[in-house]
Order: sequence, then C-alpha cells, then structure tokens
Amino acid sequence: MTPIFLKSAAQPSDFLPDDGREVAVVGRSNSGKSSALNTILAHGKLARVSKTPGRTQLINFFGLTADTRLVDLPGYGFARVGPEVRARWEALMTGYFESRTSLVGLMITVDIRRGLLELDQTMLRWCHALEVPVYILATKADKLSRNAGLRQIQAIQRDGNGLIVGVCRFSSLDRTGVKEARQQLAAWLESSSGQT
Repeated sequence: MTPIFLKSAAQPSDFLPDDGREVAVVGRSNSGKSSALNTILAHGKLARVSKTPGRTQLINFFGLTADTRLVDLPGYGFARVGPEVRARWEALMTGYFESRTSLVGLMITVDIRRGLLELDQTMLRWCHALEVPVYILATKADKLSRNAGLRQIQAIQRDGNGLIVGVCRFSSLDRTGVKEARQQLAAWLESSSGQT
C-alpha cells in the first residue's frame, strides 16, 4: 500500500465521502502517534512528527487503495489549548465518530510506560458505544525491557475491560510490533466486519 494524502478536514463538512473502508489512528498527545503511523505505512514524513504535543489539529485522510483509507485524528490530552480550540476539537471528533459508517477500526497509541490513562478509557468507552473495534499500539516499547513491556501489555489488557480486540508492543525505533500492526490494519480493511 502506497499512501497518498487526500485531504485535511477542519470541520465535519470537510470530510471525504463516507464510502469504502477506513481505519483511524488516535492517541494521547506525545504518545508517538505520528511516528507509529509513519512506520506502519513505511513513509517517513506522511504524518508530521513534532516535539510539541498536540500539533495535529485537523483530521487527515490518506488513501491506501481506491476504496480504503487511513485517517490521522488529532491527539488528546497534554496540548496547551484554550477552551475555544478544545470545543472545536470535540465537535470535530464527535462529528467524525458519529457519522463515519466507513470506519471499521481504530488504533489507539498508548505510551507503554504509562498504560491506559483516563482519557484513553474515555475513548475506549466512546468507541464501544459506537461499536468501533479498538486495537492498542503500546508505543515506545524500546524504553522498557521485554519482560517489563509484557507486564505492561497484561495491565493494558486488564484495564481495557474487554473493550479492545488486541494489544501489541510497538516501537518505531526498533520496529517491534510493526508486522502485527500492519496485519491488523489489513484485516480491518479487507473485511468490513472489523474482525481479526
């Protein structure tokens, strides 16, 4: 799959037509979302990587095939933004999740050292209510030993309360979990059932 940038959306009326199949990627600011997206798609500069959390303010659509897409959603959490920007973000995200019948799965990037935090849990409950399957990319796995990382994976699975279809240790640096993430992406895009 060779990704092609299609469009950025600042409001729901900017979204691409709701057809075909798409998988979205979201995560807490500074969780390594952009790096993970670039690594999975084998494209070093597709999603903008920044040392400043919360730089993604738009929903970015990337075409993978004629009828499949990957969608880069704005991060949540640490971004230092005012109430007006936060309200616009909430309206944009609500509009996306509640309108996209083409959405067949969501990957959430979670810093493996921190596990599932409150906002991650909120996102999980939101997706569960909308029947969107979720796969967790436990990013920055290179920062922990293998055993410590596996313990964190168990904790994420436990804290997920049955609301996630899978979790993998992931690192953009040493490429841990890239194969698994690509397999999950392909499974969702090849079948609208969202099953692995």
